[in-house]
Amino acid sequence: MSRFSTIQVLGNTYSVPSRLIGTSVLVRVRAEKLEGYVGTMRTFTLPRLLGKQQHRIDYHHLIWSLVRKPGAFAAYRYRDELFPTTLFRQTYDRLVTQTPARADREYVRVLHLAASTAESEVETALSLLLEANTVPTAAAVRELVGTASPQPIPRMQAPTLDLGAYDRLLPSRRVHA
Repeated sequence: MSRFSTIQVLGNTYSVPSRLIGTSVLVRVRAEKLEGYVGTMRTFTLPRLLGKQQHRIDYHHLIWSLVRKPGAFAAYRYRDELFPTTLFRQTYDRLVTQTPARADREYVRVLHLAASTAESEVETALSLLLEANTVPTAAAVRELVGTASPQPIPRMQAPTLDLGAYDRLLPSRRVHA
């Protein structure tokens, strides 16, 4: 595997989880998917690309290393693949227009927030910010995403188990000494 968290299979490029960088991975090619194994443990499954010279890059695989080096986003070969939806692309374009010096860093932070929380919630926050003509910074998105208070997990009591019904199903045995 390359140091860029990508692999080449049958002439196509795929991203894989960054934790696998430097690891030997066995890839099994199936009709519709690729299965990646480290030893005997399957560590990833990806949809298979048909044809050659194509790429499938998942931002979830790369975002952790991009956060450490946000400047790498600008020159990333598959940068267009790091916009999960059109709304994320519009966010980046707005950041470039309104805060060009910090656009890459802010977008990578927004993408990191989407990967570590819920992409749909981040997308909703981005939509609200863009409609309000507000700069969609990571802090603004975090504030909107954080306003939804999480529901507390209800406490449940441990059930009392009565195994007597099973005991009655067993024939009685007497142990002779």
